[in-house]
Amino acid sequence: MKILSRSQWIALLAALTLAIGCFMPWAIIASQHLTISGVDTTGTRFGKPAYNHFFLAGIILILTFIPKLWAKRMNLLFGVLNLGWAIRNFILFSRCEAGDCPERQIGLFLVLIASVILMLTILFPQMELKEETDS
Repeated sequence: MKILSRSQWIALLAALTLAIGCFMPWAIIASQHLTISGVDTTGTRFGKPAYNHFFLAGIILILTFIPKLWAKRMNLLFGVLNLGWAIRNFILFSRCEAGDCPERQIGLFLVLIASVILMLTILFPQMELKEETDS
């Protein structure tokens, strides 16, 4: 049985932190008395952005544990999509509209930080490459 590498452990912890951050409050809109999280955006038109994070983090974790080069390359695509989605959510949920600025909460920061850490584990996987010999 193979023991997980350090980058795989960090990716697993980052994905769990991302999931926990999606359930935590992302923003508070005081004028409308709303507390918004990634899975509960009642009272807004933001949809449910956490479900995209769940889907992408699941694919990233699956590809992280596959010891093939093609999996690492595909992981780059999903990692960039996840990080882009986190940046989009950070901008969308913290922007001011009509003079009403939401108060950013810890969940929004956790999702962004976890997405950055997940991307770093994708960029620096611990994988042995076999050298090709010229015969």
